[in-house]
Amino acid sequence: CHWGWESPTSPVRGQFLGHWLSAAARLYQATGDMEIKSKADSIIAELERCQKANGGEWVASIPEKYLEWALQGRNGDAAPGVPHYVIHKTLMGLWDMYEFAGNRQALSILLNFAKWFERWTDKISQEEMDRLLDFETGGMLEIWANLYGETKLPEHLELMRRYERHNLFDRLLAGEDPLTNMHANTTVPEALGAARVYEVTGEERWRQIVEAYWRCAVTNRRHFCTGGIDSGEIWCPPGRQAARLGQKTHEHCVAYNMVRLAEFLFRWTGDAAYADYMERNIDNGILAQQNYLTGMPAYYLPLEPGAQKNWGTPTETFWCCHGSVAQAHTVYESYIYYQTEEGITLNQYIPSELVWDHSGSSVKIRQEIDRQAGNTQELSCLNAGSTERPRSIRINLTVDCEQSSEFTLNVRIPWWVSKSPAISINGESLSESLAPSSYCGIHRTWNHDRISIDFPKSLTFYPLTDQPDMAAFMDGPIVLAGLCDGERTLYGNQSKPESFLRPIDERHWTFWQPEYITQNQNANFRFMPLYLVTDEKYTVYFPIKAK
Repeated sequence: CHWGWESPTSPVRGQFLGHWLSAAARLYQATGDMEIKSKADSIIAELERCQKANGGEWVASIPEKYLEWALQGRNGDAAPGVPHYVIHKTLMGLWDMYEFAGNRQALSILLNFAKWFERWTDKISQEEMDRLLDFETGGMLEIWANLYGETKLPEHLELMRRYERHNLFDRLLAGEDPLTNMHANTTVPEALGAARVYEVTGEERWRQIVEAYWRCAVTNRRHFCTGGIDSGEIWCPPGRQAARLGQKTHEHCVAYNMVRLAEFLFRWTGDAAYADYMERNIDNGILAQQNYLTGMPAYYLPLEPGAQKNWGTPTETFWCCHGSVAQAHTVYESYIYYQTEEGITLNQYIPSELVWDHSGSSVKIRQEIDRQAGNTQELSCLNAGSTERPRSIRINLTVDCEQSSEFTLNVRIPWWVSKSPAISINGESLSESLAPSSYCGIHRTWNHDRISIDFPKSLTFYPLTDQPDMAAFMDGPIVLAGLCDGERTLYGNQSKPESFLRPIDERHWTFWQPEYITQNQNANFRFMPLYLVTDEKYTVYFPIKAK
């Protein structure tokens, strides 16, 4: 039996099932795994059986009266105020099983469930609906937008419009920043809903809402080195980070949903800045909030001095983050490669393989991260690789075409490169100078080609916006954590991060250890990537003083 949020007495019980269905659907789409599809299909069949036994419409894991209580404003522990959040997870799982796994039974269940909401919201006044939507409604707007996009039925258009959160969206459109101290997990899914409404209606107003939200949440607000700017699940004030370094920074679900929002904006604009933001949050948020040894998630990513991650358990805690982490790792495939009119855009550097039908010819693009270390277990490779840890990240790509194919391969030049990357095709170097946060378009007739990309990186500071002498260290795109149990002042040249830390040139079989150690300090200690920290105490931001 699962406890915590999935306990039989929990008012948010059942939320994980929707997450799991969404993850299973995505996994099946990416891999064709029939075992997981069979399991998910059997759950859909059981949900339909429950729906029929319930009168043919209601199929949530909580009773209908929870919504009535929320409408009445009874939002204490005994009368939970987030039933929409829980119900949305089931709706989302049903939709994803239809969209990504082709399960039409899931769509039928969703259509019947929508009838209940059509009837229920029809009796609610606009004033009551606005008050109701001020409590966490999850992605209800997004799911109704998905449904309307599929059916184009007027009742689904009306249902979608009823879930517009006027109290937030109107202020955004008026040029206000309403987010400070507002619950981030309430507002980000609503911005995602607005993004989806824009896509299914084409109404410019909805895109303006999304762009205004992004300006408030990211552009004007700034963020921690990890990409997050929430504390205790609420938005920090713009540019004021120092007072919010605590135990509850960078909540996992916020990171996951903000990556999704950035992806919408990237698809609309092609702006590399959104892809850079996605990379920062994936590397230093989502990956840093999962224990790579046990698979367990952390609800928050603490950034206070002497922090320690608090890991969930397989059955005793079961937070919302258990669900979002299950989904997060199944959506990467949709973030890596994008088809354009000219060809393919490579947007995220994650080991992967794309099989693409280009004008009737099969094209396979494979991406690998080269550790540049050789293989100590092979006699012929004992002296291979650098004598020092490489100061670059190397990506190896192979493009294999069934027939010779002419197209453009756009590769992203990340924000963190320290100088123009080196790109070679079949050993021949490109001479083009490439700027950070841009794309390099390689147009050619492809056949069986090998591309090598070296992204130079360096050690950099990432200071707090409102306390610039308090800084984190980053190794290229990766946030480093100092393994110490409290705040330590570090001394060196304030314009040269390398005067504070030096790399540890230690190898482990076929790869270099990605660690650093302080130098010229009263007591030296190690730094390691934040995503590799498990149970160690660590500090991310340090007072930086001249020596």
